Amino acid sequence: MISSRFLAKYLHRMDGAVLRWTKGKKSLTTMLTGLPLVILSTVGANTGITRNTLLAGFPDDEKIILIPTSYGSKKHPDWYHNLRAHPNVHLQQNDHRQKYIARIAESDEREKYWQLAVYYFPGYMAYEERSGGREIPIILLEPES
Repeated sequence: MISSRFLAKYLHRMDGAVLRWTKGKKSLTTMLTGLPLVILSTVGANTGITRNTLLAGFPDDEKIILIPTSYGSKKHPDWYHNLRAHPNVHLQQNDHRQKYIARIAESDEREKYWQLAVYYFPGYMAYEERSGGREIPIILLEPES
């Protein structure tokens, strides 16, 4: 079994190579899991530099749901902190690029989207257990008007 530590360190590199090889049509993650992937562009919270991150992005009508699990790490991923500091983001899905505004789902809305994410990828439950009690936030991206 591949460890989460290995995936956290190398999967994005392998995905990047496969994306380049397939001209943006597929990634290793998509081929192995079927998860829909997006490229999230955020502005660095400390640096102000634009950062691109390949993530699973689950559609719900016009919204996109992001789950910052960091493979069950005890801390939030960097892109989460960037998004909190600068909620206006760009998202690329296949050849389509769009502006979104990010917010954190609260209460019943959080539970609804957590269940949707677990439906798409049951491994999120294991990530939650490994996270040492960290509540994994649910990020909702809504199209910028």
